[in-house]
Amino acid sequence: MAAQNKGPGGKQPTINDVAALAGVSKKTVSRVINRSEFLTDKTRATVEKAIEQLGFVPNPQARALAFRRNFLIALLHDNPNAQTVLNFQRGVLDAIKDSDLALLVRPVDRGSDKMLDDVRTFLEKQRPIGAMLLPPISENDDLAALCENLGVRYVRIGSAPLDDAKHCISSNDREVVAEAVRRLIALGHRRIGFVRGPVGFRSAAERETGFLEALAEAGLDLPAEFNAPGNYRYTAGVEAGEALLSLAAPPTAIFCSNDEMAAGVISVAHSKGIKVPGQLSIIGFDDSPTATHIWPALSTVRWPIHEMGIRAAQTLVPDFLAPGTKVAEGAVLASTFVERQSVAPPPER
Repeated sequence: MAAQNKGPGGKQPTINDVAALAGVSKKTVSRVINRSEFLTDKTRATVEKAIEQLGFVPNPQARALAFRRNFLIALLHDNPNAQTVLNFQRGVLDAIKDSDLALLVRPVDRGSDKMLDDVRTFLEKQRPIGAMLLPPISENDDLAALCENLGVRYVRIGSAPLDDAKHCISSNDREVVAEAVRRLIALGHRRIGFVRGPVGFRSAAERETGFLEALAEAGLDLPAEFNAPGNYRYTAGVEAGEALLSLAAPPTAIFCSNDEMAAGVISVAHSKGIKVPGQLSIIGFDDSPTATHIWPALSTVRWPIHEMGIRAAQTLVPDFLAPGTKVAEGAVLASTFVERQSVAPPPER
């Protein structure tokens, strides 16, 4: 960046100084600063050269007043998995790092009768340009409608398409879970347990559907005693592990709907002297840091949550990103199965 020069009288350069140097109106300079599309390339280049030459720095408060918005984008969530929120947030911050935007993170309570009122108050007070909605609240159509009615751009994140491409970034949970379970079946597993996600989460439903589809393809079913409840937390994995591994004929493989619960199951297996993967194979979902911080390293589905954060920001505010930013296209990001050391053929094979 050019060194800051002084305007007339030794003062910091103003928008008027830029307009005078570029030979355009103050309004034209404002349009360049705010990345308006209604300018010729020649005019834009002339104004940008003047800005660079003077070292002019736009006043963010003035820009916010002109837009009637703060230069904020909001992340709204009610997700029990803190790692998911952090990884998504990291993706958003990577996308906006060279822009004037800032990220505002707001947890909400999806179980509250006042959730929509609380979100309305928050959006009206903070006036963000847009909002990104993480699951499970992204599945709430009324919340999306609220953003629309308030004139707040929004993007919904999901494990399946929830809206049109302009308003949704999704993954393919059902298909990739089926692929992971097919791998267990190909290794010879027939007694396969399942640890579900939270009731009411679309991601949990998609992963369960993929699991059951793979079993059905192989002519297998899921016994009731092999179907354990979960809530995406480590403690739920411990409880599920105790229940499944205490059976007289326990499963030889378990698919867990996220890595935290898979870690809980593995800890129970270790405590019972059950060898993983010699006696029990385990697969998780997320490919969070947990997957490689436990022993054995966890086979899992890599959910591209960081990339989803980048794509969400690019979809939400492409016109506010730094000039030259390459905005990716497409609303569906594929998850992938990552096989590590927690999977092997069943002991009886």
